[in-house]
Amino acid sequence: MVTLSGAMATLVGLSATTALMLLKRYGYVGIFALMTLEAASLPIPSEVVLPAIGILASGGILNPFLAFVVAIAGAAIGMAIDYYVAYYLGKAVVYKHLRLFRVKQENLDAFDAWFSRNGDFAVFVTRMLPVVRGLINFPAGFARMDIRKFYAYSIAGTVIWFALLIAFGYYALAITNAYLLIAVFIAFAVAVYLLYWFATRRMRMRA
Repeated sequence: MVTLSGAMATLVGLSATTALMLLKRYGYVGIFALMTLEAASLPIPSEVVLPAIGILASGGILNPFLAFVVAIAGAAIGMAIDYYVAYYLGKAVVYKHLRLFRVKQENLDAFDAWFSRNGDFAVFVTRMLPVVRGLINFPAGFARMDIRKFYAYSIAGTVIWFALLIAFGYYALAITNAYLLIAVFIAFAVAVYLLYWFATRRMRMRA
């Protein structure tokens, strides 16, 4: 018999296990910290953390609505970190120290070009892209985008993305067949990867 923990380990390995462990131990403080780091472009995968929040909420360990609000609050802080770094230091300084931000130059170039062409809409759409969601903070800061617009479009996209992933984790546990659960998580992982691959490939081509 394949257990839920076995299915999770098979699909996402240590990342999901670590996320569940941290969230169980630190609760809402852990959610706030992880989503702050994720929104500040550090390699914290929202695609793993948010479903983990949903899983714990479905088990009664977390309140789903409070967890959602705390996650949004953490993301808002993380967005501001990158935005103001780019706003005050400028493109030349940020590009010179990209290693500190764990950002690849080709990715940032693509997002800078994407923002230049699409402006406010680019901020909204990028918040719903896996892996690279936080990169749009830098072009917005470089362009000194109005902070109220930056937050309005950022939070709008973030709310949609967070709600979908937390709901996915929350309702996944309603599936009682372990093999079907594995298939659902595989389909989810493939969909996330394809969305990331298609979006970043298209941006690089246009850049």
